Formats: sequence, C-alpha cells, structure tokens
Amino acid sequence: MEMVVFLAAAAVAVLSAVVVVSHRNPVYAVMSLVVTLLAMAVLFVQLAGHLLAVLLILVYAGAILVLFLFVIMLLNVGREPRGPAGSRFQRWGAVAGAVLLAGIFASLQWGAAVDRRPVTEADVELTPLARALFGEYLLVFEMAGLLLLAAVIAATVLARRAETPSDAGEAGDGGLREDRA
Repeated sequence: MEMVVFLAAAAVAVLSAVVVVSHRNPVYAVMSLVVTLLAMAVLFVQLAGHLLAVLLILVYAGAILVLFLFVIMLLNVGREPRGPAGSRFQRWGAVAGAVLLAGIFASLQWGAAVDRRPVTEADVELTPLARALFGEYLLVFEMAGLLLLAAVIAATVLARRAETPSDAGEAGDGGLREDRA
C-alpha cells in the first residue's frame, strides 16, 4: 500500500511540476505549483517528516503561493504571448542540460556504496533543525525573506502601467466633471 501511495504522489508531483513550467497562464502555473507542493507533503509524510510536511503546506502553499497569486492578479498578468521557438544554441543547450541531468541521475542510481538505511526518529527531530535554523543560519533565513519581499515590490513597481495624461485628469476629479459647452 505504501508503494502505491508513493507512486501516486510522485506521479502527481512530476505531472503538476511539468504543468508549472509549461503552462502559459501564470494563474494555472501557480495553482499547479500548489498541487506539486501538496504531493511533496505526502512524500514527506511517508518519510516520517511530519513537521516538514506541515511546514510545506502552511508556509509555502498557504502563504508564499497565495502571495504569488495575489501579485499576479494585482498586476493583471495575462497569458504569455507565443514568441519564436528559440535559437539553435538554446535548443542544444537544453539537450546538453537534459543529458547531463540524466547522467547525474544514472550515476546516483548505479553508484557504489550508497547509504540506504531506513529513516530513524533521530533523523527527523525538531530540536536540531530549530537550533540550526535560528542559530547559525538565522542571518541567511532573514536575508531570504527580505529578498522575497524585495522581489515582490520590484515586480509590482516594474509591472505598473504608466498613466496617460488623459487618464490622470479623469481619475483626479472622481468622475464629477461636468461638460461645459
């Protein structure tokens, strides 16, 4: 039964991740990312990482992706226009990257002396994670939060449409302008 749940969650995660990177509508891409994160939470639960599963759902799917959706809808980002297919260099680079990634996966799969011990309770304890996160990695953790905040503010500022003079004049009177002939 565990293998069936694992294969189903892994298939959902991979398929929804493909939708994230291939869909042209950003709202659908973010919603597919939510499905990917939920499937990953199921995989964490199977690995006895209940805390990581809950954090994945609450922090990422519940907070950060909702913020992404809010920004996408605030900016009224539409469908991405279809552009040229790309240059030959881009295609060969993508093929080379895919071959390199397949080689890395193959070397990991058939590599020598891989530690395949079962996960123990000591591997998923909260205390070492909290000490590391709020101890030696506190500055990095806070910098990542500030970087996300700066990225959202920059995206909002860059995507604002410039007002035309006629729009600015009409908006300033609150719609109470009278026609005088």
